[in-house]
Amino acid sequence: MAPRPANAAKLPKATPLYSAIKQMILGNIASGSWPPGHRIPSENRLVAELGLSRMTVNRALRELALEGALRRVQGLGTFVAEPKSSTGLIEIRCITEMIAERGGQYSASLLVNETERAAHGVADDLEIELAGPVVHTVILHCENELPLQLEDRYVNPALAPHYLEQDFTAITPSRFLSQRIGLTDSEHTIGAVLPANWEAKLLGIGRGEPCLLVRRRAFSAGKAVTSARLLMPGGRLSLYARWPVKA
Repeated sequence: MAPRPANAAKLPKATPLYSAIKQMILGNIASGSWPPGHRIPSENRLVAELGLSRMTVNRALRELALEGALRRVQGLGTFVAEPKSSTGLIEIRCITEMIAERGGQYSASLLVNETERAAHGVADDLEIELAGPVVHTVILHCENELPLQLEDRYVNPALAPHYLEQDFTAITPSRFLSQRIGLTDSEHTIGAVLPANWEAKLLGIGRGEPCLLVRRRAFSAGKAVTSARLLMPGGRLSLYARWPVKA
């Protein structure tokens, strides 16, 4: 076994060395020295300070990112990951409520909000004629300025008057539709996908990072009002469900 470099004395007494680096980083996170969102020393700096090989340092950082402790952003650096948020599997809750309950700061960027002609899939989801008018809305929802959810939504304007007039950085489309239209029921399909290039860029994640995808249709008195595609980085959100166990 190769001797430990002299500069690595600050590392925990663990072997292999990449495990010692992981323990050091996790120790800084647990102590609060490196809080969520903190940018940790670069790979080059760790190599120089610890006197270890780039391969060893890279493996430690890569494994911590896969385990959800770190978040690596291409071109920006490596950051301590934010705690995963949770929401009910049976009830998909409003993202603003979820963030508020965790003490986070909510913000949103309105990227698209305009009238289009319905393509085949959209027309089918909203149960309208092909090429009929629909409103297309794309919003990036953030917690403490960290992208948490990309919302890609279509709305039947005939069932949602005044929708285009709303400020969707102040109220979410879901809340507006629930309060003003009186949504009566909804359906959800949940799965895991890889983001498209433009989605990964907006969410600040790698193209190969798995995401949780929720497809949601909401109805009022049996008529389809809206269809939404909610995309969330898998490392930033988890789902849970709880129900009685039947014998």
